[in-house]
Parts: sequence; C-alpha cells; structure tokens
Amino acid sequence: MTTTMRAIGVRSPGGPEVLETVELPVPEPGPGEVRIRTTAAAVNPTDTVFRQVGARPEEGLAPPWVPGMELAGVVDAVGAGVEWGLGRRVMAIVTPRRPLGGAYAERVVVAADAVAAVPDAISDAEAATLPMNGLTVASALHHMALPQGAVLGVTGAAGAVGGYAIELGRVAGLRVVADSAERDRDLVAGLGADVVVPASRDAAAEVAAFREAVPEGVDGLVDAAVLDAAALGIVRDGGVLATVRFWSGPTERDIRVHPVKVRDHLHDGDGIARLAELVLAGQLTLRVADELPAERAAEAHRRLEAGGVRGRLVLTF
Repeated sequence: MTTTMRAIGVRSPGGPEVLETVELPVPEPGPGEVRIRTTAAAVNPTDTVFRQVGARPEEGLAPPWVPGMELAGVVDAVGAGVEWGLGRRVMAIVTPRRPLGGAYAERVVVAADAVAAVPDAISDAEAATLPMNGLTVASALHHMALPQGAVLGVTGAAGAVGGYAIELGRVAGLRVVADSAERDRDLVAGLGADVVVPASRDAAAEVAAFREAVPEGVDGLVDAAVLDAAALGIVRDGGVLATVRFWSGPTERDIRVHPVKVRDHLHDGDGIARLAELVLAGQLTLRVADELPAERAAEAHRRLEAGGVRGRLVLTF
C-alpha cells in the first residue's frame, strides 16, 4: 500500500480558498484504534470555524490542519485488541484538534470506541451526517432531562442539528415548538414539529414568535440558530437552554445553561449505533443536501456559509 494519502488541509487560517489538497503520511492504528478508508465526510459549521481560526497556539499542532468531525468508510487496518473486522462499513466521530487531524482525509485513525457499524440500508454519505450532529442533540436532550410532555423549543430547526432536535424530541415524548422560514415550513412540520413559528434574523422577533406560541416560555430550548444570550428570552423561568457553540452565560431567571461539547463524546460509538437504530425505525431522518468530490471542499464551504443548505453537504473520497 502507498505510504501517503490525500487530504484536504489548511496551512493558514482564512476563507474557503485556503482549503487545498495535500499529501500526508498514511497513519497507522495503535492499540485500541481503527483505521478507516474514508468514503464520505460531512461538512459542518464547526469545520468552517476551524478553517477560519486554525489550531490554537497552545495545541501545538503544525499545519496543514485537516478539518472534519464525522465520516463514513471501511475499516482497512486495526490495532491490537480491536475486534472490528477488515472491510466492515463504519461511521465515526473524530476531532480535528489532534496531530492526525480530522475527517477530510483518505484514511483516518480513531479510537475503536468512536466507531459504529453502518447498516446496509444507509448510504455512506448519509452515515457521514449522523455521528457528530446526532450525538450533539442526544447529548443536549440527555442533559436537559425534560419529562415527557414538556415543551421543547428548537431554533434553526430546518438545519441538520435542528432537524435532529425535532425528531429526537418527539422520540423522547416532548411537545416540539420549532422555528422556520416560510420556505421551510413544510420541511419542519414534516420532521414532526407540533407548532411551527416564524423564524427571524432579528432576535427580538424570534423571541416574540416563540412567546406568542408559548406565552410562559418553553421548558427547554435547543439553540441550533446560535442565538446564545438572546435565546434566554424563549425559555421559561427555571427552564434549560442547550447551546452548541460553547456559550455558557451569564444566565437569568434561574435558567440552566448547558453548552454541548462534542469533545465529551469522542468515544461514544455505542451512542452512534443507537441513533442508527432510530434511523432504521423511521424515527430519525438523514438528509444529504449534496455530494461533492473532496477536491471541491472550498465550494462546499462557500455554499454552507452562504446559508440555505438543507441537510448536510458531504465530501466524497
């Protein structure tokens, strides 16, 4: 086998144009690790942030930095003590903030417990959209701990995280109130939202729309629109707000704020497998907006940042 591989890397922070094809050494799995021959890697907002800021100085990571946090492919090597069979179709979660980089690479080494099998009914591109986004929402709902029948609010409901929040909220027995632009109303309602309110880029208008639907405020909110502090106005006194970009306060009215940290779930292959079961049961919808060859990563980032993408763009290798 060749000793080098193709990856999409960033040598210095910047716009989509800084993404380039690079040649890197093929990584070897150590004990308890799996190497995946990547076929698909999802493009997420966290990837665009990583591209814009690069590695932190304290991380000591030399460029090129390889973005990407979720992928699908085939097991092609394993380390000692690993039971995954060669040739097995799998999906996995990975952090780009490590020397080996993230998912935008032909071969990716991850911990064996970061991996889940891909069922035959799910394509590689679909599978690549599940690990990070699905675990983000599952983690948020776990920490929110809302009782059945409680009201869950979802901002950014037409996006990938928002869509999973609607569906997993319904699985948890919650009443879901979600926002939507007019063009996405049928999509959001089709995902299972009990009430759809008008989405707005104006935070005050967004809060007013939710409060008109739920005057006392929602019991819990998954803030996929990244309203952060402004989202507090949607939540009732003593409720809970789950944020997806690390915002943690200050809060008000005894609202509990839980920033979801995906890095806490880098060894939750079992959680990914549970999500896959919900997909097979028709309770969770995998949405691929488009598939692009990895060499067109810059185009994928431009499209994502322009807004309006429904589902996830996926890079193919």
